[in-house]
Amino acid sequence: MSAVQEAYQTTDYPIGVQPLQPKIGAVITGVDLRLPITGDQRAAIKATILKYKVVFFRDQHITHEQHAAFARNFGPLYTHPSSAHDDKITAIHKIAADDFKKYDRTLTPTSVEAGFHTDTSWRLVPTWGAVLRAVNLPEAGGDTIWVDGAAAYQHLPEAVKQRLEGKFVTHDFREALNKKGHDYPIVAHPVVKTHRETGEKILWVNYSQKPHIIGVDIAESKELLTLILDEYRRPEIQVRFSWAPGSIAFWDNRAAVHYAVRNYGDFPRLLDRILIQDEPQYADL
Repeated sequence: MSAVQEAYQTTDYPIGVQPLQPKIGAVITGVDLRLPITGDQRAAIKATILKYKVVFFRDQHITHEQHAAFARNFGPLYTHPSSAHDDKITAIHKIAADDFKKYDRTLTPTSVEAGFHTDTSWRLVPTWGAVLRAVNLPEAGGDTIWVDGAAAYQHLPEAVKQRLEGKFVTHDFREALNKKGHDYPIVAHPVVKTHRETGEKILWVNYSQKPHIIGVDIAESKELLTLILDEYRRPEIQVRFSWAPGSIAFWDNRAAVHYAVRNYGDFPRLLDRILIQDEPQYADL
Protein backbone atom coordinates (compact mmCIF):
# COMPACT_ATOMS: atom_id res chain seq x y z
CA MET A 1 0.00 0.00 0.00
CA SER A 2 1.39 3.42 -0.97
CA ALA A 3 1.88 6.32 1.44
CA VAL A 4 -0.87 8.16 -0.46
CA GLN A 5 -3.39 5.34 0.11
CA GLU A 6 -2.43 5.01 3.78
CA ALA A 7 -2.87 8.72 4.41
CA TYR A 8 -6.38 8.73 2.94
CA GLN A 9 -7.47 5.76 5.06
CA THR A 10 -6.89 7.49 8.39
CA THR A 11 -10.08 8.56 10.17
CA ASP A 12 -8.59 11.62 11.88
CA TYR A 13 -7.15 13.43 8.87
CA PRO A 14 -5.28 16.65 9.80
CA ILE A 15 -6.52 18.65 6.76
CA GLY A 16 -9.66 18.97 4.66
CA VAL A 17 -9.48 17.82 1.02
CA GLN A 18 -12.04 18.83 -1.60
CA PRO A 19 -11.26 17.27 -5.03
CA LEU A 20 -11.93 19.52 -8.03
CA GLN A 21 -11.54 16.75 -10.60
CA PRO A 22 -11.40 12.96 -10.07
CA LYS A 23 -7.63 12.66 -10.54
CA ILE A 24 -6.15 16.16 -10.66
CA GLY A 25 -6.65 19.19 -8.48
CA ALA A 26 -7.93 19.51 -4.90
CA VAL A 27 -8.60 22.37 -2.50
CA ILE A 28 -7.03 21.99 0.95
CA THR A 29 -8.83 23.49 3.93
CA GLY A 30 -8.29 23.52 7.67
CA VAL A 31 -4.75 24.93 7.51
CA ASP A 32 -3.64 28.47 8.38
CA LEU A 33 -0.44 29.11 6.43
CA ARG A 34 0.37 32.13 8.59
CA LEU A 35 1.31 29.60 11.27
CA PRO A 36 3.86 26.77 11.28
CA ILE A 37 2.33 23.52 10.06
CA THR A 38 2.59 20.32 12.06
CA GLY A 39 4.35 17.18 10.94
CA ASP A 40 1.01 15.48 10.39
CA GLN A 41 -0.22 18.39 8.27
CA ARG A 42 2.97 18.33 6.23
CA ALA A 43 2.62 14.60 5.55
CA ALA A 44 -1.06 15.00 4.64
CA ILE A 45 -0.38 17.90 2.26
CA LYS A 46 2.42 15.96 0.55
CA ALA A 47 0.20 12.87 0.23
CA THR A 48 -2.58 14.98 -1.28
CA ILE A 49 -0.17 16.49 -3.80
CA LEU A 50 1.07 13.04 -4.79
CA LYS A 51 -2.52 11.92 -5.34
CA TYR A 52 -3.96 15.01 -7.08
CA LYS A 53 -0.77 16.50 -8.63
CA VAL A 54 -1.78 20.09 -7.68
CA VAL A 55 -3.50 21.47 -4.58
CA PHE A 56 -4.98 24.88 -3.88
CA PHE A 57 -5.42 27.02 -0.77
CA ARG A 58 -7.98 29.82 -0.57
CA ASP A 59 -8.00 33.00 1.53
CA GLN A 60 -4.40 32.62 2.69
CA HIS A 61 -3.18 36.21 3.03
CA ILE A 62 0.42 35.50 3.92
CA THR A 63 3.64 37.50 3.87
CA HIS A 64 6.73 36.75 1.80
CA GLU A 65 8.38 35.30 4.89
CA GLN A 66 5.40 33.02 5.58
CA HIS A 67 5.35 31.94 1.93
CA ALA A 68 9.00 30.88 2.15
CA ALA A 69 8.58 29.26 5.57
CA PHE A 70 5.71 27.10 4.27
CA ALA A 71 7.63 26.00 1.17
CA ARG A 72 10.72 25.08 3.26
CA ASN A 73 8.71 22.34 4.95
CA PHE A 74 8.98 20.38 1.69
CA GLY A 75 12.65 20.84 0.80
CA PRO A 76 15.39 23.40 0.14
CA LEU A 77 14.33 26.43 -1.88
CA TYR A 78 15.75 27.06 -5.35
CA THR A 79 16.70 30.47 -6.69
CA HIS A 80 16.03 30.64 -10.43
CA PRO A 81 18.82 32.42 -12.36
CA SER A 82 16.59 34.08 -14.96
CA SER A 83 13.71 35.39 -12.87
CA ALA A 84 13.14 38.68 -11.10
CA HIS A 85 13.58 38.05 -7.39
CA ASP A 86 12.19 39.46 -4.18
CA ASP A 87 14.59 41.98 -2.63
CA LYS A 88 14.97 40.00 0.61
CA ILE A 89 14.10 36.41 -0.27
CA THR A 90 15.83 35.51 -3.53
CA ALA A 91 13.94 32.22 -3.87
CA ILE A 92 10.72 34.19 -4.47
CA HIS A 93 10.40 34.71 -8.23
CA LYS A 94 8.22 37.50 -9.54
CA ILE A 95 6.05 35.99 -12.28
CA ALA A 96 4.91 39.16 -14.04
CA ALA A 97 2.92 39.70 -17.22
CA ASP A 98 5.56 42.13 -18.51
CA ASP A 99 8.23 39.42 -18.42
CA PHE A 100 6.52 37.52 -21.23
CA LYS A 101 6.44 40.66 -23.39
CA LYS A 102 10.12 41.41 -22.80
CA TYR A 103 11.29 37.89 -23.61
CA ASP A 104 11.47 37.95 -27.40
CA ARG A 105 12.24 34.30 -28.08
CA THR A 106 13.60 32.94 -31.32
CA LEU A 107 11.14 30.32 -32.53
CA THR A 108 12.51 27.07 -33.90
CA PRO A 109 10.64 25.66 -36.91
CA THR A 110 11.98 22.16 -36.22
CA SER A 111 10.30 21.89 -32.82
CA VAL A 112 6.72 21.99 -31.56
CA GLU A 113 6.12 24.90 -29.20
CA ALA A 114 3.09 25.73 -27.03
CA GLY A 115 2.25 27.04 -23.57
CA PHE A 116 2.22 23.69 -21.74
CA HIS A 117 5.39 23.44 -19.68
CA THR A 118 7.17 22.28 -16.55
CA ASP A 119 9.53 24.40 -14.45
CA THR A 120 13.32 24.01 -14.68
CA SER A 121 13.16 21.08 -17.09
CA TRP A 122 16.39 22.47 -18.54
CA ARG A 123 18.25 21.34 -15.40
CA LEU A 124 19.81 17.92 -14.86
CA VAL A 125 17.81 17.63 -11.63
CA PRO A 126 14.67 19.76 -12.04
CA THR A 127 12.86 21.20 -9.05
CA TRP A 128 10.17 18.87 -7.71
CA GLY A 129 7.59 21.36 -6.44
CA ALA A 130 6.33 24.91 -6.85
CA VAL A 131 4.28 27.14 -4.54
CA LEU A 132 2.62 30.00 -6.44
CA ARG A 133 0.91 32.88 -4.59
CA ALA A 134 -1.47 35.47 -6.04
CA VAL A 135 -0.28 39.07 -5.66
CA ASN A 136 -1.97 41.30 -8.24
CA LEU A 137 -4.86 39.90 -10.27
CA PRO A 138 -7.12 41.16 -13.06
CA GLU A 139 -10.84 41.37 -12.37
CA ALA A 140 -11.37 38.46 -14.76
CA GLY A 141 -9.12 36.07 -16.63
CA GLY A 142 -5.60 34.90 -15.93
CA ASP A 143 -6.51 31.33 -14.96
CA THR A 144 -3.91 28.56 -14.84
CA ILE A 145 -4.46 25.05 -16.21
CA TRP A 146 -2.70 21.94 -14.90
CA VAL A 147 -2.55 18.64 -16.80
CA ASP A 148 -2.25 15.16 -15.28
CA GLY A 149 0.85 13.76 -16.99
CA ALA A 150 0.05 10.21 -15.85
CA ALA A 151 -3.45 10.29 -17.34
CA ALA A 152 -1.98 11.71 -20.54
CA TYR A 153 0.35 8.72 -20.80
CA GLN A 154 -2.36 6.18 -19.95
CA HIS A 155 -4.60 7.46 -22.76
CA LEU A 156 -1.95 7.02 -25.46
CA PRO A 157 -2.47 4.15 -27.92
CA GLU A 158 -0.20 1.20 -27.17
CA ALA A 159 1.59 1.68 -30.48
CA VAL A 160 2.55 5.25 -29.50
CA LYS A 161 3.68 4.13 -26.04
CA GLN A 162 6.00 1.63 -27.71
CA ARG A 163 7.42 4.33 -29.99
CA LEU A 164 8.15 6.54 -26.97
CA GLU A 165 9.77 3.74 -24.96
CA GLY A 166 13.37 4.69 -24.20
CA LYS A 167 13.14 8.05 -25.98
CA PHE A 168 14.64 11.22 -24.51
CA VAL A 169 13.64 14.86 -25.06
CA THR A 170 15.83 17.96 -24.90
CA HIS A 171 14.65 21.33 -23.57
CA ASP A 172 16.64 24.37 -24.67
CA PHE A 173 16.44 27.38 -22.31
CA ARG A 174 19.86 28.81 -23.16
CA GLU A 175 18.52 31.95 -24.83
CA ALA A 176 16.90 33.20 -21.62
CA LEU A 177 19.70 31.93 -19.38
CA ASN A 178 22.43 33.57 -21.44
CA LYS A 179 20.70 36.93 -21.13
CA LYS A 180 21.19 36.60 -17.37
CA GLY A 181 24.80 35.48 -17.69
CA HIS A 182 23.99 31.89 -16.72
CA ASP A 183 25.65 29.13 -18.74
CA TYR A 184 24.07 25.67 -18.69
CA PRO A 185 24.36 22.87 -21.26
CA ILE A 186 21.39 21.26 -22.96
CA VAL A 187 20.40 18.08 -21.12
CA ALA A 188 17.89 15.36 -22.00
CA HIS A 189 15.20 13.66 -19.92
CA PRO A 190 13.03 10.62 -20.65
CA VAL A 191 9.87 11.55 -22.54
CA VAL A 192 8.08 9.10 -20.25
CA LYS A 193 9.34 9.48 -16.70
CA THR A 194 8.65 7.06 -13.86
CA HIS A 195 7.65 9.10 -10.83
CA ARG A 196 10.07 8.29 -8.02
CA GLU A 197 7.42 8.35 -5.27
CA THR A 198 4.24 7.09 -6.91
CA GLY A 199 5.65 4.80 -9.59
CA GLU A 200 3.34 6.34 -12.21
CA LYS A 201 4.54 6.81 -15.77
CA ILE A 202 4.37 10.50 -16.68
CA LEU A 203 4.41 12.20 -20.09
CA TRP A 204 6.91 14.95 -19.37
CA VAL A 205 7.57 17.51 -22.13
CA ASN A 206 8.12 21.27 -21.87
CA TYR A 207 6.66 22.91 -24.98
CA SER A 208 8.00 26.36 -24.10
CA GLN A 209 11.66 25.31 -24.47
CA LYS A 210 12.11 24.11 -28.05
CA PRO A 211 11.65 20.38 -27.38
CA HIS A 212 13.30 17.78 -29.63
CA ILE A 213 13.13 14.02 -29.28
CA ILE A 214 16.52 12.38 -29.63
CA GLY A 215 17.18 9.43 -31.90
CA VAL A 216 14.55 10.12 -34.55
CA ASP A 217 14.49 12.48 -37.50
CA ILE A 218 12.92 15.94 -37.27
CA ALA A 219 9.67 14.89 -38.90
CA GLU A 220 9.11 12.00 -36.50
CA SER A 221 10.08 14.15 -33.52
CA LYS A 222 7.46 16.72 -34.50
CA GLU A 223 4.88 13.98 -35.06
CA LEU A 224 5.45 12.44 -31.61
CA LEU A 225 5.52 15.83 -29.89
CA THR A 226 2.23 16.72 -31.57
CA LEU A 227 0.64 13.48 -30.36
CA ILE A 228 1.72 14.26 -26.79
CA LEU A 229 0.50 17.84 -27.06
CA ASP A 230 -2.89 16.59 -28.24
CA GLU A 231 -3.12 14.60 -25.00
CA TYR A 232 -2.21 17.62 -22.86
CA ARG A 233 -5.02 19.58 -24.51
CA ARG A 234 -7.73 17.12 -23.45
CA PRO A 235 -10.08 18.80 -20.89
CA GLU A 236 -10.77 15.41 -19.26
CA ILE A 237 -7.29 15.33 -17.71
CA GLN A 238 -7.04 19.03 -16.79
CA VAL A 239 -7.99 21.22 -13.87
CA ARG A 240 -8.47 24.96 -14.43
CA PHE A 241 -7.99 27.28 -11.47
CA SER A 242 -9.41 30.80 -11.23
CA TRP A 243 -7.22 32.94 -9.01
CA ALA A 244 -8.57 35.19 -6.26
CA PRO A 245 -6.89 37.30 -3.55
CA GLY A 246 -5.26 34.94 -1.06
CA SER A 247 -5.06 32.01 -3.52
CA ILE A 248 -2.07 29.67 -3.46
CA ALA A 249 -1.28 26.72 -5.75
CA PHE A 250 1.20 23.98 -4.84
CA TRP A 251 2.01 21.34 -7.46
CA ASP A 252 4.25 18.38 -8.19
CA ASN A 253 6.42 19.52 -11.07
CA ARG A 254 7.36 15.91 -11.82
CA ALA A 255 3.75 14.81 -12.35
CA ALA A 256 1.96 17.72 -14.06
CA VAL A 257 2.49 20.31 -16.75
CA HIS A 258 0.76 23.66 -16.61
CA TYR A 259 -0.46 26.44 -18.89
CA ALA A 260 -0.89 30.12 -18.03
CA VAL A 261 -3.96 31.59 -19.75
CA ARG A 262 -3.01 35.12 -20.88
CA ASN A 263 -6.40 36.63 -21.68
CA TYR A 264 -6.24 39.71 -19.45
CA GLY A 265 -4.85 42.29 -21.86
CA ASP A 266 -2.31 44.76 -20.49
CA PHE A 267 -3.18 44.27 -16.82
CA PRO A 268 0.01 43.95 -14.71
CA ARG A 269 -0.81 40.50 -13.34
CA LEU A 270 1.72 39.35 -10.74
CA LEU A 271 2.26 36.12 -8.84
CA ASP A 272 5.10 35.07 -6.54
CA ARG A 273 6.57 31.62 -7.13
CA ILE A 274 8.88 29.54 -4.96
CA LEU A 275 10.52 26.43 -6.42
CA ILE A 276 11.54 23.50 -4.21
CA GLN A 277 14.67 21.51 -5.00
CA ASP A 278 14.51 17.77 -5.55
CA GLU A 279 16.84 15.24 -4.04
CA PRO A 280 19.70 14.51 -6.47
CA GLN A 281 18.57 11.03 -7.39
CA TYR A 282 21.32 10.48 -9.93
CA ALA A 283 20.32 6.86 -10.53
CA ASP A 284 17.07 8.14 -12.04
CA LEU A 285 18.70 10.46 -14.58
